[in-house]
Amino acid sequence: MASEKATLASGADLGDGLRQRVPSTQTASRPAQPADNKKFVKKEKTFVENFTEWEPIFAPILFTIAAFATRLWKIGISDIVTWDEAHFGKFGSYYIKHEYYFDVHPPLGKMLVGLSGVLAGYNGTFEFKSGEKYPEEVNYAFMRAFNALFGILCIPLAYYTARELKLRRPAVWLVTLMVLCENSYTTISRFILLDSMLLFGTVATVFCWSKFHNQRHSAFEPEWFLWLFMTGISIGCVCSVKLVGLFVTALVGLYTIEDLWNKFGDTRMPVSTLSAHLFTRIIGLIIIPFMIYMLSFALHFAILDRSGPGDAQMSSLFQANLKGTNVGKNSPLEVVYGSRATIKNMGYGGGLLHSHVQTYPEGSQQQQVTCYHHKDTNNDWFFYPNRNEPDYDAESEELRHIGDGSLIRLIHAQTGRNLHSHSIAAPVTKKDNEVSAYGNLTVGDDKDHWRVEVVRDAASWDRSKLRTLTTAFRLKHPTLGCYLRAGNTNLPQWGFKQVEVTCTKQNNPRDTYTHWNVEAHWNDKLPPSDPSVYKSPFFHDFIHLNVAMMTSNNALVPDPDKQDDLASQWWQWPILHVGLRMCGWDDKIVKYFLLGNPFVYWASTASLGVLALVVFWYLVRWQRGYKDLQESEVDRMHYAGLYPAAGWFLHYLPFVIMARVTYVHHYYPALYFAILTLGFLADWFLRNRGAAIQAVSYGILYSVIIGLYILFIPICWGMTGSNKQYSYLKWFDNWRISDA
Repeated sequence: MASEKATLASGADLGDGLRQRVPSTQTASRPAQPADNKKFVKKEKTFVENFTEWEPIFAPILFTIAAFATRLWKIGISDIVTWDEAHFGKFGSYYIKHEYYFDVHPPLGKMLVGLSGVLAGYNGTFEFKSGEKYPEEVNYAFMRAFNALFGILCIPLAYYTARELKLRRPAVWLVTLMVLCENSYTTISRFILLDSMLLFGTVATVFCWSKFHNQRHSAFEPEWFLWLFMTGISIGCVCSVKLVGLFVTALVGLYTIEDLWNKFGDTRMPVSTLSAHLFTRIIGLIIIPFMIYMLSFALHFAILDRSGPGDAQMSSLFQANLKGTNVGKNSPLEVVYGSRATIKNMGYGGGLLHSHVQTYPEGSQQQQVTCYHHKDTNNDWFFYPNRNEPDYDAESEELRHIGDGSLIRLIHAQTGRNLHSHSIAAPVTKKDNEVSAYGNLTVGDDKDHWRVEVVRDAASWDRSKLRTLTTAFRLKHPTLGCYLRAGNTNLPQWGFKQVEVTCTKQNNPRDTYTHWNVEAHWNDKLPPSDPSVYKSPFFHDFIHLNVAMMTSNNALVPDPDKQDDLASQWWQWPILHVGLRMCGWDDKIVKYFLLGNPFVYWASTASLGVLALVVFWYLVRWQRGYKDLQESEVDRMHYAGLYPAAGWFLHYLPFVIMARVTYVHHYYPALYFAILTLGFLADWFLRNRGAAIQAVSYGILYSVIIGLYILFIPICWGMTGSNKQYSYLKWFDNWRISDA
């Protein structure tokens, strides 16, 4: 031990001695140098290294500048209300005037249109009639530019999304260039519409999702939480603009299910960690989006506090609390025989009990009874005694109240016919009985009778009296034992697409579509009252409006008796079979044609089929035992190739299935996912090629995209003069750019 210690000590001393002598030895062996050369000389970066470092900053800036130029150039050259500006400009006006309206889309986008009007100094009085010239006091160019900003922001987001999907620089530029130089995206961004907002929300959601995916190995870190919640916020916003946002929500949901399933299969992961993953996703991707969606409706109700054209879509209590409404104002509270009233269905999206002189084409062929969401005199009904009681005498009749258990007749004020039902199948809901208007004051039978069943009353526990607005009641047909119902099923065109009214054989007291209330009430013998002091709950109004939106949206079906030159079919979109004239085609006005970049459309559509073949090829090779791909490459194909393709299908297939009328702009969110798919395939096939082949290939792609974009730019910026001078753009007869 002593010798070992001595050896270690001597070794340590030797090492110390060497370390002390080395500098002097090195100094002695070197030639003398000037003092300035003793400083450390930093190696300068090459041009390629500098470009690689700064490209992620400068490239998106340059692309965004180009987006500003293409989206804003000559944006105010046309001074007429163009295409759907007639709708969304008008909806924005309602927010400025605080007047309640109804539309099939959620409110966020239209509130932003209203905000653009406020910022532009617009007072909301212009009616936005289609083709009408904008007055000088409406700064429509600013409102259009505000809307164009959302289209502009899509370009840098597309750039960074492609980077997050791990595409190489040339493919990132290709994706960004296709979004920038897509003519339809340019055109649709230049008007007061919702489509650029919808597209921005879709692009933002995909970007946030890709950022979150790339944080998967840093779970529960601050940046992981940031992009999880940003994805949820984006989902909430895009769904609050248009319900089409649910399709990109489904894509994120598909990814989340797969991610959680993989984690569930990881037996090394503690149950507490798995539960935390599930809990955070419920909060970030379900609760936060839903809260944002509800917040948009809360703002909608708060801003639109005055009576307007959309009142009838809402419950009677909601309407009664609007400023300037006639609902409930000065109406008698208690209903008696001889009262004239409108009767509102209390189901979500319910309308007013209605009749008109037109008859059913089949069945009884008696006068139609429907539910209608607009106010007119055909919604008015008189409460009369049943045929077994003394007739009503307006002069000498004492007040006879109507309440729970009363057997009554309802007589249509305009035609004098009785609300009636019989054992004939309803025209659409065959399992229910048809409801019609039949006979008159003297002609009829006991099938004109209805028994009142009070469900609840917001004003009193007393059910012996029927009250305006506050009483919810059912109407039972005593002869057939069925209940009057309006279930948001729309009649065909012969019924003017109004809601079918039936007598349902199911006795379900909780079925709100069998609940009714008196909305407006007139009777000179009764004193006026103000039942509007009773508030309508927000959550009820929220659900009510959403059901009404979906019901009305489903009713937007093509009319076979009416030619719609603007409508198109789902199969026409991916092959760019048609475009859309956005305005009149007179030589004196500026004309816009909604059509995409031919290369972007055709190549992106083809890429979907090519991707399917590529995946099939590698699956066959894998089954045969070949290992062509590394794990990183499989991962890249999965998330950068298959998920964009899935996004395309999720945004495209619903329009194949749904029966509503469709237009070319419904394809634009799906097109973005096809562009991402094409960018992935370009990156995949060129990734291992030589620098020269890549340069030539991408150079050709860039040139074709830019060249076609410039060729078709007149349809985006506005065609002036005779449309015949643009006949060179009419490649196919279905492209109605020119009449030549």
